[in-house]
Amino acid sequence: MASEEELFASVDALLNEERRLPPPAERARLREAAGITQARLATALKTTTQSVKNWENGRSEPKSPRLDAYQRLLNGWAAKYPAPGAAPTASAAASAPAASTEPAASRVETADAPQAPAVAAAAPARPAIRPAATSRRPAIKKAAQPAADPRFPHGPLAVLDGDGCAYGMDGIVLDCPASTVVELVEWTLHESGLGAPRLHRNGKDSDPLIVLTAAAAVKLGLPERLEGHEQRRFLRLPEDHPVVKQVVKAKWRLTQRGFGPWARIYRKAQGRERQCVQLAILSWDALDERSWPGVAEMEPADIARVLCIYAQRVITPRGSTAVSGLELMTALRPPTRAVRDEASGNWVPGHNPGSLGTEPMDPAPPEATPEHPVVVNCGWTGGFLNEEAYQWVRPVDRLTDEECTLPFAVGLDLNTAFLAAAARLVVGLSAPDHFVGPKFNPKIPGSWLVDLSHVEVDPRLPSPFTPDGTRPTEPAWYQTHTVAYAQELGYNVQPIEAYLRRETGAYLDPWHDRLKTAYVDTLADLGVTKDLSDAEFLAAMERHKEADPAMAAVLAAIKATVKGGIGKLRERPQGKKYKEGERWPALQRPTWRPDIRAAVISKARVNMHRKLRNMATMTGLYPLAVLSDCVVYPSPGASPLDFLPYAASGKPQPGAFRLGPTPGLAKLEGVQTMLWAVDLMEQGYNPARHIKGGDAVLDEGE
Repeated sequence: MASEEELFASVDALLNEERRLPPPAERARLREAAGITQARLATALKTTTQSVKNWENGRSEPKSPRLDAYQRLLNGWAAKYPAPGAAPTASAAASAPAASTEPAASRVETADAPQAPAVAAAAPARPAIRPAATSRRPAIKKAAQPAADPRFPHGPLAVLDGDGCAYGMDGIVLDCPASTVVELVEWTLHESGLGAPRLHRNGKDSDPLIVLTAAAAVKLGLPERLEGHEQRRFLRLPEDHPVVKQVVKAKWRLTQRGFGPWARIYRKAQGRERQCVQLAILSWDALDERSWPGVAEMEPADIARVLCIYAQRVITPRGSTAVSGLELMTALRPPTRAVRDEASGNWVPGHNPGSLGTEPMDPAPPEATPEHPVVVNCGWTGGFLNEEAYQWVRPVDRLTDEECTLPFAVGLDLNTAFLAAAARLVVGLSAPDHFVGPKFNPKIPGSWLVDLSHVEVDPRLPSPFTPDGTRPTEPAWYQTHTVAYAQELGYNVQPIEAYLRRETGAYLDPWHDRLKTAYVDTLADLGVTKDLSDAEFLAAMERHKEADPAMAAVLAAIKATVKGGIGKLRERPQGKKYKEGERWPALQRPTWRPDIRAAVISKARVNMHRKLRNMATMTGLYPLAVLSDCVVYPSPGASPLDFLPYAASGKPQPGAFRLGPTPGLAKLEGVQTMLWAVDLMEQGYNPARHIKGGDAVLDEGE
């Protein structure tokens, strides 16, 4: 028989037991039975609508004093609206299952446990924040995701707000107790469970990313804004700033970029364990509006959703989308792999075949930029590659009367044209070798000095050999694809000299495949799928940005990653202090490869010209203008369906422009009337510039 002391101890344990709420499903039932919306309940409890949603789906639990008020409300509703089959006076708390005996401070939400908070060693749970309007989104079809890595149970990143809530993947919310940047770094590495596994077996895991809202930045001792006369992307905290001093005092390091909008804080790796945290500060313009439209103004939970989807489909952001595009190349083609040292028997880093290696490589003089040391030091005057995207408008005297009477000008924009050009693209992997009078070989990537002025092209089309569409007048340097196209047109080419690479490979293939999948899957989430008819495709593209602004932002970021990543292969020097002939930081990267950038642009421009020729053959139509990956045609109607070539069966004709969501296929980019055609073009008006979305050059990024 139990003693009196044992009985009293048991009773005291019951008295001290944490007060319990009914299960999540019952909370929702009681609220709906009372006819109260989640928004109204949130207002009454002085919280957010998303907090109420989290309580009702088991992702988080309220805390005192809100817990006491919420429990009192639920008990009152339970007395009024008992569950079917229960006595009218039954207490809502009586139907609750046994709660975890863990203290509230040791619980954290996970997406895998919707009915109750899962026990974890991380910080306590907090509610997420998201606008109520997001509940009206259409159901999103999720692509199959790989199994979660147990080392990173909470996803690749989190968005930290000023109240200590860290919003992560799938609605998860962690409690971050850090009050300084140093504490934040320690918490991120040891308690947050954030990070992402490597994309290649020879690569490295992605460092965790913490995105700071303005309130979080101020709480950690950072200024809300970076002010100065220079462009904001060049601004950094001074070395004597208290936060920088704290970081250095705690034996942490900053990269050469310093403490700016994208700050990387690290220590030397211990064995195979990296010690690095990436920070992004929203109020310092870390998320550029052009690449991440509207994201910086979203609620923290929605920002986390956008960035986590991007991280899952592309890569954890490490800077601008241009930086991320370049980092993705390296992550998918790591420069080294483990090889056995025959002498010692140990495994050591060795060159990974197909990669660009670990050491930077100087380009051939015609592939470099005028300020490059290779050019300045040798006094090169032999000219440069001019492989750039189209920026051409047809002269007004080459417009026909019939074209001028057509009522519309329709813009066709190729979906990620430069990504399509990267597919199966063979590029050089070794240093360039110089040849005099070589025989042209279209299978060897490189730069060729050749005279193409004799190649005849229809004057109603741009020349395929120059960005401005004018016919060449003398020998010039061209990338292999450009010269091969002249040969395809039936002309003999006799190179004068060339810089060629002996080791070659399809370096960009995995990069292309991952970004293509990300782009197609994200479009599908927005309702633009491959099985749509052309008319349905145009209708879906018309409304896709309104279907889900968050997913539309992911799509924009993917497109910016493509263009920025290609552009950053030839990043120019930045800053007023640079002097011609000096080496700039980008030249220290193995991925500073202007020849690869030229190969992508050359192939994309040739692909565009080939379609222009096929369109002229099939339809008799010639473009008014071409700007980058956008071409403008005169049209009898406001839709491309009015002039694109279709077979008798209704299927699109191969070889010409086709509509669809796949990279390289076209979509409607804009419609304008043709009334201005003659008068304004005579005044230098370029219709291509008035079609939204066309980029004249590939952005070289930060």
